[in-house]
Formats: sequence, structure tokens, C-alpha cells
Amino acid sequence: MAEANQDATFESIRTILEPYNAEGVEITASTRLTSDLNINSVAAMDLIMEIEDRFEIDIPVNMVSEVETAQDLVQIVTARMEQRA
Repeated sequence: MAEANQDATFESIRTILEPYNAEGVEITASTRLTSDLNINSVAAMDLIMEIEDRFEIDIPVNMVSEVETAQDLVQIVTARMEQRA
């Protein structure tokens, strides 16, 4: 069940990341937000706010600095949703 939730979470995050994907790279779990998608700090904050709204969670600012890949986002979102439940 947890794996299915992570898969669904990844698909939602991939959808959210698409507008930031100017180069048209394939977004996988290992896609790096800064080097592959060229997401800067301002765009990252917009991205985090969009994820918070979509999943109805709060992501602390100190966690944002730890995010490097799409999988990192999935793990944070999953953990925050579990804490909320």
C-alpha cells in the first residue's frame, strides 16, 4: 500500500514539475531539480507552495534545502502526509 501511495505521489509531483521542465527532460525519481530542471531558489519556493497546496501539508523551510531530486520531494510529501494522518 505504501508503495502505491508513493507511486501516486510521484505522479502528482511529476505533473507539478512539468511547467518547470523547459528542457523537456524525462522526469524520473532521480531527476535533479537544480541541475536537470534549472529550478532556482525562487522557483523552488513556488514549487514547494504548490506542493503544499496540492497535498494539504506544510513543508518546513529547513527541509527544502535537503531536496535535490524528485524522489526527495516524494519522500518529504509522504512523510508529511503520514504525520498529518
